[in-house]
Amino acid sequence: MKLIIQIPCYNEAETLEVALNDLPKKLDGIDQIEYLIINDGSHDDTVEVARNWGVHHVVNFKQNKGLAKGFVAGLDGCLKCGADIIVNTDADNQYCGDDIAVLIQPILDGEADMVIGERPIDDTEHFSYVKKKLQHFGSWVVRKASNTDIPDAPSGFRAFSRDAAMRINVVNDYTYTLETIVQAGREKIAIASVPIRTNAELRPSRLFKSIWGYVKKSVLTILRAYMMYKPLMCFTLLSIPSIAIGLGIGIRFLYFMSKGSGSGHIQSLILACTLIIVGFLTFMIGLVADVIAANRKILQDVQYHIKRMEYEMPVFDNNEKDKKEGVSEIYYFNKEKDEKVFIQ
Repeated sequence: MKLIIQIPCYNEAETLEVALNDLPKKLDGIDQIEYLIINDGSHDDTVEVARNWGVHHVVNFKQNKGLAKGFVAGLDGCLKCGADIIVNTDADNQYCGDDIAVLIQPILDGEADMVIGERPIDDTEHFSYVKKKLQHFGSWVVRKASNTDIPDAPSGFRAFSRDAAMRINVVNDYTYTLETIVQAGREKIAIASVPIRTNAELRPSRLFKSIWGYVKKSVLTILRAYMMYKPLMCFTLLSIPSIAIGLGIGIRFLYFMSKGSGSGHIQSLILACTLIIVGFLTFMIGLVADVIAANRKILQDVQYHIKRMEYEMPVFDNNEKDKKEGVSEIYYFNKEKDEKVFIQ
């Protein structure tokens, strides 16, 4: 059983070694532990710090792509390196490395394919009162959207089985935390949560510049993810108010017409017809979106089987120097073509 611990990094030279030193070197039920960093276009010595420490694999972006793309690229890299279990943690040492044993246990026991670490949000001193309340509210919204019982949706401390990692898709450019839970819940991927500990803050969070910016992006991410997996319900709910108001105004017009004063309320008739047509078209869009969602499921299944075949291929080291040091640079991103280029 092979575990790979991945760490997304962007200018993390000052904190990365602290986070790496906190990671376990040996775990019960795990035969081999390897470490992988995703260098998201860092301008400092992040990669050098990782190599000097002894990180086995580096996924390198030549420019900053954001947390979501880095996370997906890390999963891709871990799978290519033969990981049976993948753990994602942060470079700022927010999460306690010893808790990785707790995090992967449901996967080892065959109880889950995806495990989320539940932080003690209310007891975390460097979280403001507003942030704590928003974390709880956001997690509640995600639970409703995903039909899961995950108490800490924004937590980035999570573990994936090999099968779950091959099924995960992230389409937004902001973050993976919320979307992957909605996907797991709607795609019936076995998901669990375990309590974990957090360490003292080494640096402020870089994920968002303001609380309201975080809220706005999170809401859009949840809505987009929910509309992807439950489009018919979303568009039906959007169509109901328009149809209901249109029918109400139409009934009002019929009432006045029955009293012989319908000619004075033609505007109401036009408005009623417009609202009903808008509502009907919204519902029809939902039907089309539902068909597209069904096709997406077929494509995801095809993608899953292609990945299973693809990940049987060996990983190539990028040069002789890294071969001697035991470090593999899995791929980088071509800036002009915005595509993965594999090192051979």
